[in-house]
Amino acid sequence: MVELLIPKNSRVGKGRRHAAPAGAGRVKAFRIYRYDPEGTDNPAWDTYDVDVDACGPMVLDVLIHIKNTMDSTLTFRRSCREGVCGSCAMNIGGRNTLACTHGWEEVPGRDVQISPLPSLPVVKDLVADLTLFYAQYASIEPWLHTTTPEPQGEWRQSEADRAKLDGLYECILCACCSTSCPSYWWNEEKYLGPATLLQARRWLVDSRDEAAGERLDGLEDPFKLYRCHTIMNCAQVCPKGLNPAKAIAEIKAMLVERVV
Repeated sequence: MVELLIPKNSRVGKGRRHAAPAGAGRVKAFRIYRYDPEGTDNPAWDTYDVDVDACGPMVLDVLIHIKNTMDSTLTFRRSCREGVCGSCAMNIGGRNTLACTHGWEEVPGRDVQISPLPSLPVVKDLVADLTLFYAQYASIEPWLHTTTPEPQGEWRQSEADRAKLDGLYECILCACCSTSCPSYWWNEEKYLGPATLLQARRWLVDSRDEAAGERLDGLEDPFKLYRCHTIMNCAQVCPKGLNPAKAIAEIKAMLVERVV
């Protein structure tokens, strides 16, 4: 179930329908969430009948086609188009994912519904406000903490120690996992969420870092860490195939081990 954070005292209504051009080949309907905070209208679902033969196979291709040929007011984020930057994260067909790597033909049903990432304030249309998300990421201080004098060259690491970072460093901070987590929806001001905690685990297991104790102290909190109830939505939607729930469980185990 997707929860959109809509403006107070408003309901999402039925918006405009944009017809496909004359002579279009295959036509597919895309229902897209529209909201302009500077306007006076309530949020709405606009429907675009798109000639899918005139654009690429990915949802981002369709959005770019709509903006270029049908409605220049449509607003969304995008950058790399290679599943690396995480900019185009949104909810497509009820699932958080990246528009640049998700094919529109992969979405079940007759129409394709596209909305911003759930639970976050909406800046405009498909652009969610990630201010809190990035502040939470910054709170774990995602850089090496060391007391040993810096070496003349790089900090060295064995292959075995480097392998411990696999499944953690690949996170692109797209926020798909955190915004799919009901615990994050309900406690986002206090619970750090799957993405930030996965990143926290990445620094806790880095052999070059010398502040594991202080990092664990910062996470030992009833809300920051322990709001995770292993619902596993995070692992199901991660576009990089990562498992934040596993990383969170491993942090909890580290806290237990240092007490025992």
